[in-house]
Amino acid sequence: MARLAYSLLFYLAMPLIWLRLLWRARRQPEYLQHLGERHGFYARCPRRPLIWLHAVSVGETRAAEPLVAALLHDYPEHSLLLTHMTPTGRAAGSDLQLRYPERLTQSYLPYDLPDACGRFLDHFRPQIGLLMETELWPNLIAAAKKRQLPLALINARLSARSQRGYARLRALIQPALASLSAVGAQTEADANRLRQIGACQPSVCGNLKFDSAPLPEKLQLGEQWRQAIGPRPVWLAASTREGEEALILEAFTSIAIPEMLLVMVPRHPQRFAEVARLIAGRGLVSRRRSSGTLPTSETQVWLGDSMGEMMAYYALSDLALIGGSLLPFGGQNLIEAAACGCPVLLGPHSFNFAQASEDAIACGAARRVVDAGEAAAVAGELLKQPAQLRAMRAAGLAFSQAHRGATARTVALIEPFMALRRGC
Repeated sequence: MARLAYSLLFYLAMPLIWLRLLWRARRQPEYLQHLGERHGFYARCPRRPLIWLHAVSVGETRAAEPLVAALLHDYPEHSLLLTHMTPTGRAAGSDLQLRYPERLTQSYLPYDLPDACGRFLDHFRPQIGLLMETELWPNLIAAAKKRQLPLALINARLSARSQRGYARLRALIQPALASLSAVGAQTEADANRLRQIGACQPSVCGNLKFDSAPLPEKLQLGEQWRQAIGPRPVWLAASTREGEEALILEAFTSIAIPEMLLVMVPRHPQRFAEVARLIAGRGLVSRRRSSGTLPTSETQVWLGDSMGEMMAYYALSDLALIGGSLLPFGGQNLIEAAACGCPVLLGPHSFNFAQASEDAIACGAARRVVDAGEAAAVAGELLKQPAQLRAMRAAGLAFSQAHRGATARTVALIEPFMALRRGC
């Protein structure tokens, strides 16, 4: 009954969902592409047996890269279907499609409506489905169960706040979790929270993001920028969210290092123009990455309005403030910064990466700050202490290396189900 009520509400909400798509398309026209796929209508289907992996947006897609490589290596007779929910996630996955043009297909996952989910599964007929992180869609899971399709939740994480929200929907969420064939959690704390809301025997596999090695070409690009910009101190505000840029810009002007360059990279591309206006409104001398010109000695802020270059920004920078952590968004991925050897500052809100954040702080790869003002003060202090920055850089590299192995554990988790589907 709970799922029936949920489905009816979803159908009733569809006009609002379409209006939201139209609203988003004002800034990002890609939202109006492949509309049929959002209702389970697809043009073609790969001929090989399919492994289906759902990575909702950019972060999940980047994290999935080592797993994609491992699955295609271990199952050479299979192709891989990579699904998303956002245009930016699909764009991030296009790099993987270029890398595996004959064996990787991309599409949108349909909305969680019974008929759309059924059409999706009947069209592609995957042998196994893998859902990244916290993608719990009751109708999709029920449709997979009806078709006896093994479905695993991998790289799963669940904050205490999300657990409380799911607990209020227990009649809907518990049957969905109980229907999963396997759950691979990032940490023991995630596994415990998932168990408390209905997951059956979740395993701890670690965080796939640790297995994503920095791309050499991106590190080289960052080094080229560094040489062109010169010895100026560079402070990066990485993956910032709405409301944070204004706080950071205000704090930046208080740092007593006049030659410092602030590199600001908003999380969402549809906000690039908005952030450019914020910078201009403060009278700061700025340039945009999209202009094709590098900062000069007079440039105070360089706006990183590009996609897929975060590793290069980390390689360029002396110190990074991780966005989404100053305001209660839960924080963005600090693991990539550590793997690139970039010291990290974290605001008070990092519950999306709670264990990784605490581990990074404990080993000296990151420092916690209470707000943008303290972030600026600590940045000003650290940028005058190259030995301290070198120690944080070394700690970050060691931290990222020590936590690898989630890909192998995830592949091992799903191997029994793959063996059954192959008739072994």
